[in-house]
Amino acid sequence: MDVPELLESASLLVPEETATENDITVRDIWAYLVHDEWEIALGLLEELGDGLPLPLAFWEKLADAAEQLRLERSSAWCHWRCSEIRNGVIRADLTLRLAAEGRRTTSIAGQGVLRPMWDIGHLSPAGERAVNIARLWVEDMPSLEPGGRATVRLVPLTPAQWKHVQPGQLITMHEDRSVAGTAVILEVHRPATAMPAG
Repeated sequence: MDVPELLESASLLVPEETATENDITVRDIWAYLVHDEWEIALGLLEELGDGLPLPLAFWEKLADAAEQLRLERSSAWCHWRCSEIRNGVIRADLTLRLAAEGRRTTSIAGQGVLRPMWDIGHLSPAGERAVNIARLWVEDMPSLEPGGRATVRLVPLTPAQWKHVQPGQLITMHEDRSVAGTAVILEVHRPATAMPAG
């Protein structure tokens, strides 16, 4: 499919009554599509999708359109949202250790590249701390500096290992044996069950 077909197809998966914070609806998006304003339509569809759970097909179509338009951040975000649907997502308030206190002296890229280890309370068969991997996306910021604090989104590599995680729980981030940061769980969204294709 070409970009207009992908965007039109994705827009059909959004309930008609859905609106963004600025009261933009699917009808408004169709007006942008008619005038070949594909980047604007894509951005508005992403915004609509952030407000409610939409099927995997919606985000896959947006990811394909973003790739064709060579919009790297949009493409990364849409692929990320696909991962959230498949694996679940944990939102947390993360505080990184200061550069003088920890191993990390550079900022963390915000677009889901880093796959740190997390101590979420598991123990190895020998009774030692066991860590679990989850990719990290920093919300509303391109990166997070050492000592910085931000809301992050975690996509677990193995969702079943994160079933016990609850809002309010404190977890620690590791890039080696030392603690790189601490996070308080804000929200937990389990993986979607088989969702209908669009």
